Amino acid sequence: MAEKISSELVGLQTEPFDVEWSEKDVQLYAIAVGCKPDQELDFVYEAKGPKVLPTYSVISGLNIMGSVMSKIQFNLAMLLHGEQKITLHRAIPAKAKAKGQGKVVEVWDKGKAAVIGVECTVEDDEGPLFTTHATLFIRGAGGFGGERGPSSEETAVAIPDRDPDHVIEDVTREEQAALYRLTGDRNPIHIDPNFAKFGGFEQPFLHGLCTYGFAGRAALHALCGSDPERFVSMSGRFSDQVYMGDAIISKIWDLGNGEAVMQVETQKGNVVLNQCQISYKPE
Repeated sequence: MAEKISSELVGLQTEPFDVEWSEKDVQLYAIAVGCKPDQELDFVYEAKGPKVLPTYSVISGLNIMGSVMSKIQFNLAMLLHGEQKITLHRAIPAKAKAKGQGKVVEVWDKGKAAVIGVECTVEDDEGPLFTTHATLFIRGAGGFGGERGPSSEETAVAIPDRDPDHVIEDVTREEQAALYRLTGDRNPIHIDPNFAKFGGFEQPFLHGLCTYGFAGRAALHALCGSDPERFVSMSGRFSDQVYMGDAIISKIWDLGNGEAVMQVETQKGNVVLNQCQISYKPE
């Protein structure tokens, strides 16, 4: 039986289970987060590898997280993705059979909402591949008497007081969410107008993890010379919705020594992904 949200959930975990993906899966993901054959052929064409975008790690991470959340009572329509972090231990292979495991690592009571942190690990026969950490914001599920957790001010990431070193702009397509959900994230709030309205939104909006994928691509190309071997980690907080047809504008400040910060906006100027930190291997 699924457990109610409380601080007692910390430590709840799945047993290790099989996860796998194919070249087709990583190619579909690349296209779903905006890869273009004329500019990023290595990521969408099997004769070129294909190379795998580091943010593909969120796909297995999401499936593992789903297994964890299936053990918890909550209303799917009230669920929002709060933050996401990925850490790559090595480049993701284009096809793999691996083991995944997930566990609840934090539960915060924000009063009107609950925040649940889930860590997922994936490893194959050669050892650890990647680790993901997601925080889930569940509206209406707070008030259970738990700790409030760190404030936004305590975890804030400073943006340098200067122009960004890189600005990368993509434009989403009308079918972007319909395409991205084929990678495995079937939350109906991103395609069903009635479900979106039930959740308090005027219309379906783009998956936060799709926006995260667009931003991760921008960081990979700007900081790593498009080489996944050089990409180490990326974290960010989802702060607003992207709607189909919006531009996704990734502004990146390179801090040197393999560290950078990023802020992602739409053409309207609303910040949709903030508190972004990136680690990479310099040339």
